[in-house]
Amino acid sequence: MSSSVLYDAPGPKARVRNRVFTVVGGLAVLALIVFAVLRLNAKGQFAPEMWDIFNYAGVRTSIRDGVLTTLKVFAVAAVLSLVLGVLLAVGRLSDHKAVRWFATGFIELFRAVPLLITIYVLWVLFLTYRSDLGLSGDNTGFWALVIGLTVYNGSVQAEVLRAGINSVPRGQSEAAYALGMRKTQVMLTVLVPQAVRAMLPTIISQLVVTLKDTSLGYVITYQELLFQLQQLAGNTVVNDDNPYVPVIIVGGAIYIAMCLALSALASWIERRGRRAKTGIRVAGAEQPLAAGDALDVVDQSAAPADASAGKTN
Repeated sequence: MSSSVLYDAPGPKARVRNRVFTVVGGLAVLALIVFAVLRLNAKGQFAPEMWDIFNYAGVRTSIRDGVLTTLKVFAVAAVLSLVLGVLLAVGRLSDHKAVRWFATGFIELFRAVPLLITIYVLWVLFLTYRSDLGLSGDNTGFWALVIGLTVYNGSVQAEVLRAGINSVPRGQSEAAYALGMRKTQVMLTVLVPQAVRAMLPTIISQLVVTLKDTSLGYVITYQELLFQLQQLAGNTVVNDDNPYVPVIIVGGAIYIAMCLALSALASWIERRGRRAKTGIRVAGAEQPLAAGDALDVVDQSAAPADASAGKTN
């Protein structure tokens, strides 16, 4: 009987008990879902009139604007977080104590502070000093959300990249130093590219988290997708009730679609990177030579050498 490192392999009675618990738990969850659906249906949340609101042009425009705003925040925050992550990862591996301590303190601070608090504090600061910073309108909420996402996700990406850099075999950096390369050149041309390729799935997973975290903008009344959906459900009345369930289902489907699209893009980039022809080109194998042919080749290669030696004498 095979055993696991984490726990002992279950015996016949334990396997039967686990199957029973699995079936009972699954039936209980299914019963809760059915109960919730029946209750919501009794309140008219699944009535056709509730779903008819999405046929109005104004509703579709509001959702479209929310999606575009969410994607704009995500695009800026994703790029800035990746750049910040590279800088913090390199800084944490620096030989200078001041740089290393600053990068370590920055990473630990913003990884420990909840992202919602960071965004809210930045929003209050930007509102307080809006005139001094030259911010106006929605720019206050935009930059509070972008910078909050950047410092948090950049700190997480820094740790991911640092793990990737440490996973690169030490012989590669030693060979680069032997060629006379400086540490900056070794880091940027040898270690970081390999770390990005090795940790690409984790980097993409954190980008998906960044995309989902844009929904925290509703707390600072920034008009991203979740805020638009909240306003739509709260300000629309159908059959003396608000269409919360249809709006939640449609909004959740949009978020799932965006995350799946980002994951599909990441998988395509990873496959393309694996197919890329990089490195030293290997010559094709030739046909094996017979013993007599090999001696002829040696004699032909030795003849020019003897002739040049005779001319020298």
